[in-house]
Order: sequence, then structure tokens, then C-alpha cells
Amino acid sequence: MLPPHHFELQYTFRSGEKVDAVVRLSDKLVPVDAKFPLENFQKMLAAQSDEERKTWRRKFVSDVKKHADAIASKYILPDEGTFDFALMYIPAENVYYETIIKDENFGEEKSISTYAIEQKVIPVSPNSLYAYLQAIILGLRGMKVEERAQEIIESLSRLAGDLGKFRGEFDVVGTHIGNAWKKYEEAEKRLLRFEDRLESVEGKHLEQTKEIT
Repeated sequence: MLPPHHFELQYTFRSGEKVDAVVRLSDKLVPVDAKFPLENFQKMLAAQSDEERKTWRRKFVSDVKKHADAIASKYILPDEGTFDFALMYIPAENVYYETIIKDENFGEEKSISTYAIEQKVIPVSPNSLYAYLQAIILGLRGMKVEERAQEIIESLSRLAGDLGKFRGEFDVVGTHIGNAWKKYEEAEKRLLRFEDRLESVEGKHLEQTKEIT
């Protein structure tokens, strides 16, 4: 679903901690954890009474909150290039329903979903993970369009700069040519005046010569 260069499995951080996967979005990483605690959830399903079920439910809620804390502390590392959130993958829709959709507090101060999101850990199921990844893909495409648009803007800016520079140089050359043309016209006028004077002197000289002879 994602191009291979946009995700990596078993990504290792500098601390040595490994997250199950990261999704590369532009120059940042979205950590995805898949080590969801199911032991007490399974015991809750196998409970023979409502009271026993509630007991295992409380333990399950505690497990998930601790797991969200661990994800936040181990994998949300902006100084190592991650976004300031991570995805907590819940492996089955029925587990996701009990954990997030049903959202029972059972006397807890905060529900699992509220607590996890406060830790910047987003619970996702097999179906909602697909939706999140689709959103990421759209984000990647949007970034490519934005980057391409930025490239075009930068190219146009460079072209405008080059055109402006050329225009300046062209104006300077035009000024020089204009000045040279004026100098040429002035020199031509002086030359014509010099020729006229020369012809005048030559004419007088010829007249004087004729008078002598």
C-alpha cells in the first residue's frame, strides 16, 4: 500500500529501542507499535461473572495505559526525526471495539482513548490503520505537489532574477550604444565642418593662384 521507501520495519532508535514500523512522511517518521497487551483482555473474555469481567477489564485498562506511556517515552522522539505522535496498533476489530469504541471507564479517571491521545498515542485498528495510511499517502502526494509547486516558484524567481539582470545589462549596453551614436553624430558633424572649411581654404588658394598668373 505504501511505497517501500516510505516505511521501514523494526526501526532502531539511538537508545537501542526497536519500534515495529515507521512510516516516512517527508523528512519525518511516524512510529507504529504493534505489541498490544492482550493477556488480560483474553481473561476478561473468558470471565464467568460480571464481577470477574470487571476485574480483568480494570487490569486490561491499566495494561493499555502503561503501554501507551511506554510508546510515548520510547518512540516519540522528535530529536531523532519523529513526529510528536505515534500509532498504537490494536490487532483485531473486536479488541478495538472493547478498548476504544465501547469506551467504558469502569471507575477509571480517564478512558483508554482519552488517556492515550493525551500521551499523543493514537489507537488504530486494522481498518482504521488503513484509513490513517491512506491519509498519509494523500499527505505524501500533497507534499510532492507542494514541493513541485515550490520548485516551479523557485525556477520562476531565478528566471525573473536572470531576466532582470539581463535587462539591466541590456539597458547599459543600450546606453553605451546610444552614447556612442551621439558621439558618432557629433564627430560626423565636426568632420563635415572640417571638410567644409578645408574646401573653403582650398577654393581661396586656387583663386589667389589664378590672380597671380
